[in-house]
Amino acid sequence: SDHDCQATENEHEQKNSFAYNSCKFDQRLRCLGCPYQGEIPMASKSSSWRIGLTFVLFLLVIATFIPQPASARALRKDDTLPDLETFIQSVRNGDANTVRGIYADGLFAFPVIQQPGYRSSYVSAEPNTLTQFDSASAYGNIGLLAHDFLAGAYFSQLSMGQEIQLIYGDGRIENFVVTQIYRYQAIDPYNVYSNFIDLNSSETLSSNQLFKKVYMGSTHVTLQTCIEANGDPSWGRLFIIADPQSSTDGEK
Repeated sequence: SDHDCQATENEHEQKNSFAYNSCKFDQRLRCLGCPYQGEIPMASKSSSWRIGLTFVLFLLVIATFIPQPASARALRKDDTLPDLETFIQSVRNGDANTVRGIYADGLFAFPVIQQPGYRSSYVSAEPNTLTQFDSASAYGNIGLLAHDFLAGAYFSQLSMGQEIQLIYGDGRIENFVVTQIYRYQAIDPYNVYSNFIDLNSSETLSSNQLFKKVYMGSTHVTLQTCIEANGDPSWGRLFIIADPQSSTDGEK
């Protein structure tokens, strides 16, 4: 699509060598990045460089100025936020293996869509929709992405201890609780090899280290969006980490 980053294999180069085309934009969207498009294997020492390549490119926000970007409109209580059961019924499609929605009581109720194929650069342009990050799924965890000027604008409203529910297509609920909130500044925002500074601890991490920290390890959910500061839309990254609380059946 017009707003997706495209990564196509260059037929004149050796296998697994990729040429990255320019991102295309409409007036609603700026791209989160152009990650490696191939299949991401399960973690191993021999594949650690692929982790870094995937994540470092994904973290890049293309340097494009969008005047007055569209603002997100979350489903708040005063904006007819549905109760949990009503929301479950609105997103269920019978697929027990697919995340279909996320619910945070009093804050938002967002449907979740999947990235098409191996297009891990794809992020929904819809205001109230999150996109599941396929590369995180390869490590047994759930990554949910949104642009900071759309649904991602509401990630910062989540606080420590906040309960959230993931809804699957069969109506099943998985309960999580926010346990970590990380804010990072990109040292060189438009360099795909930039390191990142933890705004709380001042610790500097490479992109590879940051990927492992937020997307690998024990089962959890990671919500990711960008942080805009000093007029720079790609200044930093926000990660919300939620650990499992319990699993229940959403059906009555």
